[in-house]
Amino acid sequence: MNLSFKKFLFVFLLLSNAVLAQESDNAAILKSIFTKYYANEKVIAKGRLQLLSFYCKKAPNNEEVLEVISKNDFLKKNADEIKKQIINNNDEDWSAAYNLLFNNQNQYLKKKVNNCLSFEEYKSVSEKYGENNQRLMIVSKPIYFSKNTFALVKVAFTEASSITAAAIYCLKK
Repeated sequence: MNLSFKKFLFVFLLLSNAVLAQESDNAAILKSIFTKYYANEKVIAKGRLQLLSFYCKKAPNNEEVLEVISKNDFLKKNADEIKKQIINNNDEDWSAAYNLLFNNQNQYLKKKVNNCLSFEEYKSVSEKYGENNQRLMIVSKPIYFSKNTFALVKVAFTEASSITAAAIYCLKK
């Protein structure tokens, strides 16, 4: 093996471990959120319509995060680190963390959670059943801070075309 290939392999292994750790953290965040918001949902059975769906894309963070920071002393202490991660153009999705969460574990929870949907798929399901009781859970890209010990994440719900509720949570690993 030549030296440049060894360097490439070493860097690749370091980065892949970092990516896997990040996806593991993201899966833990999803588990926490799903456990809370799907607690009252019934298990999906044949012919039963699940009313709460999950949006696949990670929503970008925006100015609402700054408002939350300004109202919390702990977040103010970490404001610089958090602000650096506010990115309005985000093209990531939850697929890897979603699959990791349900890969041979959390099977009871999986029976409550629909596969993640695009916004177009959600609209199609809502139109198909013609009811306004369909909800879509949208989770933002996590902002990790304080030596990756905490994560700031926004959870929002939409019905038809309007946001019905939103909250920003600070989760500890």
